[in-house]
Amino acid sequence: MAEKIRLMIIEDNPLLREGISAILRRNSDIRVLSDPGNRKKPIEKVRDLRPNVLLLDLGLRNQNSLEIVRAVRSNFPHVKVVVMDLAPTETDILLFVRAGVSGFVLKGATTDDFLRTIRGVAGGKKVLPSLMTESLFSQIVEQAVNGKITSRVTEAVRMTRRERQVISLIADGLSNKEIADKLHLSTYTVKSHVHNILEKLLLRSRVQIAKYALTNSELMKAEESISLIEE
Repeated sequence: MAEKIRLMIIEDNPLLREGISAILRRNSDIRVLSDPGNRKKPIEKVRDLRPNVLLLDLGLRNQNSLEIVRAVRSNFPHVKVVVMDLAPTETDILLFVRAGVSGFVLKGATTDDFLRTIRGVAGGKKVLPSLMTESLFSQIVEQAVNGKITSRVTEAVRMTRRERQVISLIADGLSNKEIADKLHLSTYTVKSHVHNILEKLLLRSRVQIAKYALTNSELMKAEESISLIEE
């Protein structure tokens, strides 16, 4: 008989915590561990309850969820961490994955999604929400998991929608004035965008920006699959 998944939940909304616990307790392969009291620190709860999967709210009100992940992974490396949130940002996902998180689940996910994520992580898999599995960002997260993420990729993910438009137009050979006319901006604003792009991508010239756009076409398509900063 397979060993049960020992699951601990850190969620500061009592109603949500109890609701998730009640649903998960219906499954014979999951044992939801009782909270030993709110006064104890999360790391102490993990030590006392000895879970093999920790389900953690990304947005705890009075605690730093990222620091909890780091502490758990440092002190209890065998514990797999699943983070849940309503709508995690790309930056949040990247930071938490690099801290050692094994999976993400949206709070609006179905029961099947919760179970699939918990079981997958317990079995050693890395699990992203289904809406992200086909996106470019899932590939970036995979690079982070493997320790291959670069500062250039990280900054590209943080780039604004306008900056991506400017990059594409530079690649098309447009001058700053032509870009300004096309995007209904001032030439000064376009110059500012170009300066920011050069700094974020660690480049030195417009020619290098154009080359970057042409050699990173998949990254330039990211706006089709992930939510970007608007400006």
